[in-house]
Amino acid sequence: MLEGMSDPAEPRWLDDEQLSNWLALGAMLIRLPAAIDAQLRRDAQLSHFEYQVIAGLSMAPERTLRMSVLAAFSEGSLARLSQVVARLEKRGWVRRTPDPSDGRVTLAILTDAGMDKVVATAPGHVAEVRRLVFDTLTKAQQRQLGDSSRRILRAIDPDDPCLDGLPFDTAAPETGHLTPER
Repeated sequence: MLEGMSDPAEPRWLDDEQLSNWLALGAMLIRLPAAIDAQLRRDAQLSHFEYQVIAGLSMAPERTLRMSVLAAFSEGSLARLSQVVARLEKRGWVRRTPDPSDGRVTLAILTDAGMDKVVATAPGHVAEVRRLVFDTLTKAQQRQLGDSSRRILRAIDPDDPCLDGLPFDTAAPETGHLTPER
């Protein structure tokens, strides 16, 4: 076979640099969520997924979202979200109610106690996110991380509602992902 020509049946193997980057990404994809989850479990007795749910609700108008929108935000299935919300309801942090405009839809609402939990948990969570991610990168690398993450997410699902920010409008657009307002 001529140099530069490849057999169409031959896989496009990763070169050494790509393989090294892929292995580093794979390790990070496993270790970062575990580290974030460990901090939240240790300091707040919450899983990362549970925190995503209550943090998402804290940023929503009137601290209320349709369960389907909350599932998209938290990157979970409706079945998983329903189980987690049931646990959060038992703790008094979330309540569910039928949507008054469409009884077929269920709304999740963050209670005052749930908002208190987000406010108490957010500082430690933000400190860990900064320590593990943002403090290790320059501003340019942080922008590259965001750009690269969105490109990969777009390749996985071009219709992902979270590609360009929150999958819902916020009443206070200045509110950041990890800085809940009361």
